[in-house]
Amino acid sequence: MHSSRSHNSSSAGGGHLEGDRHLNLFRRRRWLFLALAFGLLLGTATLGMAWGAVSIPPRAVLQIIGQRTLLTGLLASPPLPDWPPAWETILLEIRIPRVVLAGLVGITLAVAGAVYQALFRNPLAEPYLIGVSSGASFGATLAIVFIWRLGWGGWNGVSLAAFVGALLATAAIYSLARVGRRTPITTLILAGVAVNALLSATTVFLMFSMQDAFRAMHVLGWLMGSLALADWEKVRTILPYVLAGLAVISWHAHTLNVLQLDEEQAQSLGVAVERTKGVLILAVSLATAAAVSVSGTVGFIGLIVPHIVRLLWGPDHRFLLPMSGVVGAISLILADSIARTAFAPRELPLGVVTAVAGAPFFLYLLRRQKREVF
Repeated sequence: MHSSRSHNSSSAGGGHLEGDRHLNLFRRRRWLFLALAFGLLLGTATLGMAWGAVSIPPRAVLQIIGQRTLLTGLLASPPLPDWPPAWETILLEIRIPRVVLAGLVGITLAVAGAVYQALFRNPLAEPYLIGVSSGASFGATLAIVFIWRLGWGGWNGVSLAAFVGALLATAAIYSLARVGRRTPITTLILAGVAVNALLSATTVFLMFSMQDAFRAMHVLGWLMGSLALADWEKVRTILPYVLAGLAVISWHAHTLNVLQLDEEQAQSLGVAVERTKGVLILAVSLATAAAVSVSGTVGFIGLIVPHIVRLLWGPDHRFLLPMSGVVGAISLILADSIARTAFAPRELPLGVVTAVAGAPFFLYLLRRQKREVF
């Protein structure tokens, strides 16, 4: 009997060791795939810089970037370029800031979608659920209608109004949804739907009341999303807000795992649920408002990317969040490249490209959700 117990305990110990090995192997594989995805992001960014009305070979793209960032500082007399001078201007002043801005917006929307899907425990949640999009659209429309030219800290009038409008709308929805010291998820969603509808209707009314067709088209273009006016100033302006929001979200990655339980269980495990929800909503709103203020409304990235990553990657937010960000950046860089090259020199609205790619998958999600309900 003693030998039997010893055999059982050794078998159990061996099972634990085997389980640990499998877990460590699984984690290493996930980090490896994340590194591969990051490499794919760099390749996609290079292609995005190369594509355009003026085609620049990817090798020349890398050489120009390398000469400007590395060789200039290391060599007293860098080698003479063997490409047209116009390529440097196009690349450094137009395409690189546009690709960087597309990457920042894609990362922000995808990570924001992952956080909202976790908080609301709903795969159909997306970054615009509680007012960021409608508030930004309303603010931008007011700025265009009244020709606000006041800027501040790198923001132009339209972007500043969109940023402030997004934050105010989110704050209003969150305040309306509070019941005592709690903010029930259902009430938050319903308040978001109501305020979104009101602000969207007001935006459309303002657009149709304009006498100037050019300004009306400006509003319409903003509502459909575009990165046509991307520059380094916009990158520098939104970067602190995006980084601050993403840093707070990353710090709460493990907490998001706990919040996948119901709120009472999470509370019993030591999570301050209401405070955590408030902090995460603030961080997501800050980052998303900054992104939307320079890109306009870009749909489906925040809905589809985190859902696909969750299906393939698993629900652990310590890995889900960075992979969603990388895939979101890849997706939006590709979408923007298609938008500006498909009918060059004219540009498609960025929201049109993401909708054409995202709508079929959204319908698939709806059908899957329907099967789960019934």
